[in-house]
Amino acid sequence: MKCIACCLTFFAVALFWQVLPVQAAEAVIFKGYPKGSIVVRTKERRLYYVLSGDKALRFTVAVGRSGRQWQGRTRVSRKMRNPSWSPPAQIRKDKPHLPKIVPPGPSNPLGAAVFILGNGTYGIHGTNNDSSIGKEASYGCIRMRNADILSLYGRVSVGTPVYVLKN
Repeated sequence: MKCIACCLTFFAVALFWQVLPVQAAEAVIFKGYPKGSIVVRTKERRLYYVLSGDKALRFTVAVGRSGRQWQGRTRVSRKMRNPSWSPPAQIRKDKPHLPKIVPPGPSNPLGAAVFILGNGTYGIHGTNNDSSIGKEASYGCIRMRNADILSLYGRVSVGTPVYVLKN
């Protein structure tokens, strides 16, 4: 019986993420990065997905809070839809009431999908808190609206270069 309840929960969560409306990203002129790369400008709180040598899709994102922002070049090492979330040690220290694992669904802070970056310390992910978008809000991850991360999910592959800039 427990297995049936788990399966029904999984399918309900999958259905929930499937029916989200897809927001149209803004296509903008953008130069200097290879086609297919992701560029995050933390000061702007924008993520750019480069379409060609001079165009990109632009999304508003949430970035790390002051003191938690980072910069550098990395790659997407994994990607997952409907991820579970295991709060890292630093977050568990600040919020000891959190469970060890948050299953997929509307209460999961990773939202509908996640792109794990590099060694897994940070990611680009959806959110269960749309009001954080456009703000300094995270422990260093880049948050997107669920509709936005899902619109990129099919375009982004493992190995996609990611540039995080503080300008």
